[in-house]
Formats: sequence, structure tokens, C-alpha cells
Amino acid sequence: MSEKTKTTIITFAIIFILITIGFGVVIAKIIYLQTVEYDKWEQLSGANRTKTTYPIPARRGNIYDAEGRLLASSIPQYAIYMDTRVEALNQDNGALFWQYVDSIANGLSQVLGDKSASDYRQKIVSAYRGRSVKERDIRLTTTRVSYTQKKEIEQLPLISRGYYKSGIYFRDMNRRSKPFGSLGSRTIGSIYGENGHGNAGIEKRFDEYLCGKDGESRLDRVAGRKQHIPIREAESGADIHTTLDANLMDICESSLRKQITKNQADWGCVILMEVETGEIKAICNLDLNQENGQYYESANHAVIRVEPGSTFKTISLMAALDDGKIAIDDSVEVWRKGWRYHSVSHTDAHPADTIYSIRQALAVSSNIALARIVTESYNGSAQKFVKKLKHLGLMDSVDYIIPGAQQALITVPDDTVTISKMAYGYSVELSPLQMLMFYNGIANDGKIISPVLVNKICKGDKTIERFESSVIRSSMCSSSTLADIKQCLHDVVWDNDLGTASVNPWGMRKAQSKLVSIAGKTGTAQISSEHGYSNKRHRMSFVGYFPEEKPQYSCICVIHGPRNYGYYDAGMDCGSVVRNIAEKTMAYTNEYVIEKGKLIFAQK
Repeated sequence: MSEKTKTTIITFAIIFILITIGFGVVIAKIIYLQTVEYDKWEQLSGANRTKTTYPIPARRGNIYDAEGRLLASSIPQYAIYMDTRVEALNQDNGALFWQYVDSIANGLSQVLGDKSASDYRQKIVSAYRGRSVKERDIRLTTTRVSYTQKKEIEQLPLISRGYYKSGIYFRDMNRRSKPFGSLGSRTIGSIYGENGHGNAGIEKRFDEYLCGKDGESRLDRVAGRKQHIPIREAESGADIHTTLDANLMDICESSLRKQITKNQADWGCVILMEVETGEIKAICNLDLNQENGQYYESANHAVIRVEPGSTFKTISLMAALDDGKIAIDDSVEVWRKGWRYHSVSHTDAHPADTIYSIRQALAVSSNIALARIVTESYNGSAQKFVKKLKHLGLMDSVDYIIPGAQQALITVPDDTVTISKMAYGYSVELSPLQMLMFYNGIANDGKIISPVLVNKICKGDKTIERFESSVIRSSMCSSSTLADIKQCLHDVVWDNDLGTASVNPWGMRKAQSKLVSIAGKTGTAQISSEHGYSNKRHRMSFVGYFPEEKPQYSCICVIHGPRNYGYYDAGMDCGSVVRNIAEKTMAYTNEYVIEKGKLIFAQK
């Protein structure tokens, strides 16, 4: 073998060895990276990849009435977005974009009808020219797109070729719908923002249950289109089943609307409650819009405390009777010119120099009589009087379910004269709902129970929580006191000589009904302001129960600030509303027959 051949063989051997060593080093490095430093490089790699994820809105739970009718539900809708950084739109100086921008703008305008084609073109061009890595997804319209509209838009030129050509895609949204419109809208509540949370009423109180849990998706290419691929599915919210009855709510609202429109009042509210169960069947609130003169639900006055006026007299009388300070047939003298207690003068709406029995005094709603009864019964001590009110259960804390619902405000005054005003409903504050609870207790044989607005919370077929009324006071007073109070409330409606809710001087019925026996009490209070009380601004009310002989329902109507005439009659204005509600409610919820010219009801 020649020297030249040996040199060549040695050279090739060295090269082979070097190559083999090189491959070995590379393989070893690969193995090292795949094992020892895998997590490190995987993390860095992930950081350099674009991870675009989007929420999948959870279906918000429904709200139902007692009969399973929808009060609030979510309707699927969509928002239109454009990814301005899609590669196809940026090739060849945006040739594809400029070729189709007009057709896209025209199509969106025709399908949605909310903007002109030129407006849409300006929006799209502005988004395209202002594109950046940080803000690549631009919402093209604030209009929420329905499913049908979405399908139409997906067929437009360029959009039909998919996300990677057009940059156009859709995000899921929900719109909250109320099938019964504004009926009970403040009690049902509302939500704010896109797929937002509840900000009022039941929507707010049970938001945690209703809102569910959003899912998550990512945008991936599927068959040439960019589609949302779920990473985590959304979990739908639970459903809320209320005690409300849409038909009874309609009855209550219609009756209230008719009267406050006649009165041109600032606002009015009505609550209808089932006596035995405490279930609220209807809450209605109507506020006057000063600009157009129409009434809308804008505030839940039913749960906001106010000075109740004369409906509080029943409470004052119950306190004095139950403490044995007076008897129902005792007499009390009143005077046409009024009665003065220290520095406070008290007058009656129907002034007279006469002597009433205690029973008559409530029927005619005498301020003087009740002021004298309370101040003399408790020796002018407001502390003793307030202590008794607490014993009646009036000041107990109650969960009213509705956000913003207020507790009673009854405090011991510092002066010695306020007790006389407290006797007939001033310097104390209760919400209409609290006042109704008290009268419902009278109808319920002395048992005060908490109101119930929601029966249960369900997820699918499973009930996850139930709600029932709780007993606040098993016995608000003695049976004899209760019997006396019931007789007094009967007289308010049926004593045609004195009763403030009986008939007016022209024979027109107030709370009296030929179909349903009603018992209750009227109330009229001057409205206070920073300048004191106005004798021209009043708040009227009537609260009671029906049928009187075996109560099924209690009801309160409050009308605030009537302004179309100078004389205000709570019995006529509010009593007639309750009468109308009572007649229609009993006809709706009961079977009935006519016996000897009288309707006889039997529960369905």
C-alpha cells in the first residue's frame, strides 16, 4: 500500500470519527433539551406563541312566576368584531381589504339597518388604519346581532370565505328579555353591561345563582375558517321561581295606573300578599315621567319607608288596648278647634265637638282621639309606647329579599311632645310592605309572618334551595284585643255614617264591595320637606284584607302627591283601588256561585 493511499484512508477515518462525534454531541444535546431543560424551553416557547382566548358567556338563569311563566330570560345575541392583523388583509398593501371594504360596509348596513354604508365604511377603515399588535380586535358595531342576522352577515362577500380572509368573527352575548314588559320590573330587577350582573331587585339579590360560570374558548383554524373551540364549557345559571303571579300583577298595575293617572300623582304602589303563607303575589310601582306625563316603573316604593299617617292608628290602638289602658267602648272627647298637647296642636280632617267611642274614633280616623289615647295611656312617655310597639313585632328585623328594602324606623324621641304625633303616624317610618305585614298579621289571627317573594332556586330538575315564611310573632296581641281591632277595621269600611272607606256623601262606594267583604284602614299624611310639612301635598293609603270572614289576601295601596284636585280622600282614591283588586283577584283565584244574590267563593 502506497503512502498516498494510507494518508487518504487515515484522513477519511478522522473525518468519519469527527462526524460521528458531532452527531453524538447533537443527539446528546437534543436528549438534554428534551429531558432536563424541557420545562424551561416549553415555557419560553409558550410565551412566544399567541394565545388568544375568549370567554364563553354562561346562560343566565331564568326568573319565573308562581305558575311557571317567564318573567325574565336571556336571548342569545352576538357582537361583530374584526381582527385587523389577519395576514390576508395585510398582503399586497391590503389589496384584498380595499377590494371588499365597500361590499362589507354595504352588507352590514342593509342587514342591521342602524347605520349607513358610509358610516360602516368609515368605522372599518379607521379600525384597519389604526391597527396595532396591542389592539387587533375591533368591535364594528354596538348593535347586538340576532342569530338570523348573524347568518345573513356570514354570507356577505369575503366574510363568507372565513376568518383568515376577512378577519370578521362573532362573539356570543346575551340580552335580558322580560316577556311581560315593565310589569313588576323594579321587583324583578335588571342587569348592566354585556352579560353583566344584576343591579336591582331579584336579579341583584340572586345574581350569584343566576349568572352561572363563563366558559373559555380559543380561535383555531378549522377547514379554512377560524372558529371558537371550547377549552372549558360554560355552566348555565340557576333558575329563580318566585311567588309572583303575572295575572295578579297585571290586575294590580291596571287598577293602580287608572287611579294615579286620574290623580296625576307623583307615584303609587300596590302589594298583594297571601294571608296564610305570606307569599307576595304582586308588587307594582308606577312613577310619573314629568316630560311625557306617562307612568313607568322606576323605583320600588313598596320597600322604602315613609311616614304612614293614619294607617298607623290601628297599631297605636292595638298597643293601648292590649296593655289594658283602654276598652273598646270607652269614650274620648274631641273638639272642632282641636286639641293642644304642650306646644303641638292637633286637629281632625272632619272637625266636630263630640264624644266618640274608641271604636268610632278609629272608624272616623280622629287625630285628636288617637293622640289623647296614646299620651294619656302612657303618661306622655314615648319610651313606654315604643317598648310596646317593639313587643307587637313592629321593629323586628326581616329579610325582605329585595335589595334596598328598609326596616322600620321607630325611635324614642328626645322631646315630650312627639309621642302625640307618633300616635297617628308621624315621626315614625315604615315601608308599605312592613305596614302590610302588620295588617296581614291581623288577618292571620294575630300571627305575623315574614313575606316570601322567592319559592325556590332550581338548576335543571334539581332544587338547590327552598324558601318559606318564618314566624316573626306567633301572637301579636291577646285574642280579645285582636277581635276588637278586627271590628274596628270592619267599621272603617262598613259604617256608612263614620267609616272613612265606606261611602262618600254622594253614595259612591270607596272600599265597599258588593262582591267581596273588605276590612281595612285609610291613611293620609302630609308630605314633609326641608321646609316642613305641606298642607297641599299628601300621601294617601289604604291597607286591609279580604274576604273579611275568612281572609285569603291582604293588600295595600299607596298614592303619593296627587295634584289634580284640592280634596284628597284616601278611602275613595286608594280604597277603590283595593276594592277593584279584591273583586278581580277573588274571581281569578276562586270558583264561585251565586246564592241569594251574593257571590260565594271557594278556592280553586
